[in-house]
Amino acid sequence: MQRQMSGPRAPRQSLARARRLAVAPMLDWTDRHCRYFLRLLSRHMLLYTEMIVAQAVLHGDRARLLAYDPAEHPLAIQLAGSDPEPLARAARIAADWGYDEINLNVGCPSNRVQRGRFGACLMAEPRLVADCVQAMRAAVALPVTVKHRLGIDERDSYGELVEFVGHLSEAGCDAIIVHARKAWLRGLNPKENRCVPPLRHDWVLALKRDFPALPIVINGGIQTLEHAQDFLKELDGVMIGRAAYRQPWILAEADRLIFADDGPTPSRRKVLERLIPYAERQLTQGIPLHAITRHLLGLFQGQPGARAWRRLLSTEAQRPGAGVEVLRAWLNPERRIGSQAA
Repeated sequence: MQRQMSGPRAPRQSLARARRLAVAPMLDWTDRHCRYFLRLLSRHMLLYTEMIVAQAVLHGDRARLLAYDPAEHPLAIQLAGSDPEPLARAARIAADWGYDEINLNVGCPSNRVQRGRFGACLMAEPRLVADCVQAMRAAVALPVTVKHRLGIDERDSYGELVEFVGHLSEAGCDAIIVHARKAWLRGLNPKENRCVPPLRHDWVLALKRDFPALPIVINGGIQTLEHAQDFLKELDGVMIGRAAYRQPWILAEADRLIFADDGPTPSRRKVLERLIPYAERQLTQGIPLHAITRHLLGLFQGQPGARAWRRLLSTEAQRPGAGVEVLRAWLNPERRIGSQAA
């Protein structure tokens, strides 16, 4: 399975281009079925796995954790950990599986992650993070990047952020993705940490002025491609998270607006038509239909029939033994219940 699932790796030059727009790694959301669907919306943007703990890569079910479809390229894996040696070993395994980039999570603030001594709490240990980056860079020929916050708790001054990024730059980090909020490790849960601390996009722009040679990607509070275009005037990339998941159609114009690709923009119908063969293959491997369709709820957001679409996925697609006829019925107006698809 390892070789079957790998596919061609993106060259560094094209990966830097793909980094202009990325969909954020989101736990329980950006699994391989979600990523395949998102790839149907843009040929060029960079996709990320969910956060995967390095120890799980070393000792867990690699086929379940690391498998992906070759169509998902360019594809980065996000690892979590704080021990350079296991992270380096996990990075080598990920490279063997054909991933295009290794990303280290230094942004997740959950209590469980803190107990494992990884995620956002590592912002208090910049030298250790730099050691992790150096170890992974020595282990693989892939770009090694870090996704982090502006700060944590009372360690939230711009000077401390510059010190942290300075260590990453000296360690040879290939790019940083900055979630433009601090994180409260005490007092806020992960959901609150995504919206309560104020956004400081200006700090990310300032980092680019202080580290002009370091590729910097901004994340947090970006809702549209037009907003992304504004940041791309000064930064190297934009990462969109929840907005891309809940309203995925905002990505449909990404190839034209972000990557200057004048190729055809897919229709919602065409996306579904292209998804059906993938779903059929997954069903033959024992994957239930709802594991795929749960990521499609927002496909018709704001369109006539959106409510009927969500109802279809919440009922028919979740029935035991449900097959792709559920999706085909939506594409056939004579067989479909509810409004026409857009």
